[in-house]
Amino acid sequence: MGQIVTQGALLQCSFGAAPSSLVTIPKGAPVKTGGPMAATIMDFAPIANIPPFGMCNTPSNPTVAAATTAALGVLTPMPCVPVIPAPWVPGSPTVMINNFPALTDQSKCMCVWGGVISVTFPGQVTVKAG
Repeated sequence: MGQIVTQGALLQCSFGAAPSSLVTIPKGAPVKTGGPMAATIMDFAPIANIPPFGMCNTPSNPTVAAATTAALGVLTPMPCVPVIPAPWVPGSPTVMINNFPALTDQSKCMCVWGGVISVTFPGQVTVKAG
């Protein structure tokens, strides 16, 4: 059982150089959890919900691969632009917000370049999922 994630939660990508803050966009009536607006598994849109993580350092990202090739094989990080095709998983099995599972600090999101995005601080510490 994890904490419910809210607006402003801190996120980290396994290939990103810096943390990022979650932006929640209500998909119905806004629900507040311990003060800030609660997030759901559907808050996964790149840039709109999940801002960039500074510099990306995975060779599976085409811009990093091109820059690394141009640098004669020396890994060359490039600006992060997350590409996230699917919602957060697993989400809360018991807490629903506007018909979507609540996002918990145990949830993960995948970037197509291979990065795993995780929650490092849920944004609040008083409301648990379930």
